[in-house]
Amino acid sequence: MERVDGAAESYVVGVDFGTLSGRALVVRVSDGAELGTAVHEYGDGVISETLPGGRPLPPDWALQNPDDYRDVLRYAVPAAVSAAGVDPASVVGIGIDFTACTVLPTDAHGTPLCEDPDLRDRPHSWVKLWKHHAAQPHADRINALAHERAEPWIGRYGGKISAEWQYAKGLQILEEDPEIYHRAERFIEAADWIVWQLSGTETRNVCTAGYKGILQDGQYPSESFLTALNPDFGDFVAKLDGPLLPLGARAGTLTARASAWTGLPEGIAVAVGNVDAHVTAASAQAVEPGRLVAIMGTSTCHVVNGAEVAEVAGMCGVVDGGISPGAWGYEAGQSGVGDIFGWFVAHGAPAGFDSHERLTELAASQPVGAHGLVALDWWNGNRSLLVNHDLSGMIVGMTLATRPQDIYRALLESTAYGTRMIIDAFVEAGVPVNDLVIAGGLTNNKLLMQIYADVTKRPLNIIASAQGPALGSAIHAAVAAGAYPSIHEASQAMGRVHEAVYTPDPDRARAYDALYAEYRALHDHFGRGGNDVMLRLRAIRNAAVEAVAATHEAPLEVVA
Repeated sequence: MERVDGAAESYVVGVDFGTLSGRALVVRVSDGAELGTAVHEYGDGVISETLPGGRPLPPDWALQNPDDYRDVLRYAVPAAVSAAGVDPASVVGIGIDFTACTVLPTDAHGTPLCEDPDLRDRPHSWVKLWKHHAAQPHADRINALAHERAEPWIGRYGGKISAEWQYAKGLQILEEDPEIYHRAERFIEAADWIVWQLSGTETRNVCTAGYKGILQDGQYPSESFLTALNPDFGDFVAKLDGPLLPLGARAGTLTARASAWTGLPEGIAVAVGNVDAHVTAASAQAVEPGRLVAIMGTSTCHVVNGAEVAEVAGMCGVVDGGISPGAWGYEAGQSGVGDIFGWFVAHGAPAGFDSHERLTELAASQPVGAHGLVALDWWNGNRSLLVNHDLSGMIVGMTLATRPQDIYRALLESTAYGTRMIIDAFVEAGVPVNDLVIAGGLTNNKLLMQIYADVTKRPLNIIASAQGPALGSAIHAAVAAGAYPSIHEASQAMGRVHEAVYTPDPDRARAYDALYAEYRALHDHFGRGGNDVMLRLRAIRNAAVEAVAATHEAPLEVVA
């Protein structure tokens, strides 16, 4: 293909590795036009009950098979290029994004330990997916010690690091299977691992290193801190560390092996890895301060750039250059959003009501507050502001008159309240949030979008791409290939957004203020120590599940 000026068109590929599948997208460099896409479902999906060999897993585990990620390169990338109808020789770069914190132990050459035949039945040798929450007790210890020692980095993470992050998961491995821990010469984010697979070069991206690896001001947590947690944990940073590169940089070039997988030319640029939420800021034209991007799917991640550094209580972190170079990137999130709505449709709604379309239609006819309910959106724990994945959901106000659409609408609203809590925390700490750009599959629900505008009292812009993360990865690939001097220029040329699609209604916004006040009261009572019943119930459940498992097969043992 040639442009009208006679110059040959060039293309980039963005690959978005999600929770259940990977998507490849072919994008034209000159204007961001999306020309072809393909999806490959992970063969093993989320491994949460038993390993592929049959070994049962305890509660709150979530693992994955790293070869499923390679299959995305083998199948989705060639299919996307074929669908685009472009000559593979005209592709100049590839970029990827990943869920996070999704991490895996490997040897020094990047071979996952779960691919060692002798280790495949060891749960800790596999990829720990972002929603692996079994390390909450380890996160609690890390946080307690950090405050006891007044560690300077803890404030940059809102006062708590998450059970989802690298240190809690690494400490869990050490204490539950020390052999796996010591055999792991690298403990690496899947985003960096797949770039290693593509380029043959081991790198680390500043995004995951900062948000998930506690890298602040050029330093990781000290060896003395780590050994205070466990005497054998002092070498953990050595497993995490690697050549650190900024977002949009070139990590290396495509190897012959990866060329054979993807059908792309050997030697093209491979961009530094990134996180699915953070990379979407580029496709949403939201790299300047004040525009918050909410990537709404099974969970929601909120990212916003700020001109200055601030410590925001309950946030996932603030990282210099963590979203785009030249700004302080802030991250927050909700561990369950679309998953909550899906749970209700699958398990709570009776026949005749068991579809999102029917429930949305019925719920949309209600005035604000007519159902008399308030829910807490903690069906998968709380990521921000409480950073506790042992918390659980709640619905208050149900009566014999409550109907399925009432509950459904209350669940939609609960997630909007959770997002407003996050926005309020940003603003109170001096980080402006002027408007929102919404990305992800939930943008199709017009009722949900209007609820978010009314609850947050801010206009909602909608990303114009259905593939925000993949487009963002392609934009970064264009920068890595030298087509644009920076992410800012590439975002302006290749990103797109529909402005002010939803605006807040003043009357509904006032009605939601009263319900939000009730949400905040419940949030603080059950989340900040007023009543720890949710934590006690979780402990009772775990003990019961483990007791039943012990009668059938030996529980997950601690390997000496």
